[in-house]
Amino acid sequence: AKSHHTTAIRAMPRLQPKALLIGSSTGGPQALTEVVSHIGKIADRVPILITQHMPPTFTTILAEHLSRVSGRAVREAVDGEPILPGRMYLAPGGIHMRVKKRDGHPVIALEDSAPVHFCKPAVDPLFSSAAQIWGNGAFGVILTGMGCDGTDGGTEIVAAGGAIIAQDEETSVVWGMPGAAAEAGICSAILPLNDIAPKIVKVFLGERP
Repeated sequence: AKSHHTTAIRAMPRLQPKALLIGSSTGGPQALTEVVSHIGKIADRVPILITQHMPPTFTTILAEHLSRVSGRAVREAVDGEPILPGRMYLAPGGIHMRVKKRDGHPVIALEDSAPVHFCKPAVDPLFSSAAQIWGNGAFGVILTGMGCDGTDGGTEIVAAGGAIIAQDEETSVVWGMPGAAAEAGICSAILPLNDIAPKIVKVFLGERP
């Protein structure tokens, strides 16, 4: 198997960041805690949408935990609610979270459809819909997790002019999802967990004087 040292890295495109999208699975709650605790002002500037593979009830507990550690409101997404800067939305367990436009503005769309990669919620529906809504304003992060969820949607984000970064193998509990994205060649950076939040801050602030 290739290590991340031999995987091609894409150049970081010139983004106009409008939304931060995060996907995670096995080991994800700990990784999410690290990231949301250290993104600072970015959490005030853009909406943050998170899909963690998890059943119902557990996502409620995770949202409460992330709210405590980040000092910001993290809530399970509600179908049809507007997507606003300064808010963090967590996909509820057992249902897919997508993004759609209503009256020209992005809103949450919860979809009780078939599992994707045996997961529900899955990352691909979030990423692919975000690519359609935000294009080069979509910035996706793929954290630790088994399987390959996030790669297809991440490919769509990259094709739309957005960017994907992934957690590295050494700091991932399971390097499935980030590894699949790395092997697909869609990542602009493959980083240790502690470096992901600083990278997010750098990218978003760098494009916003």
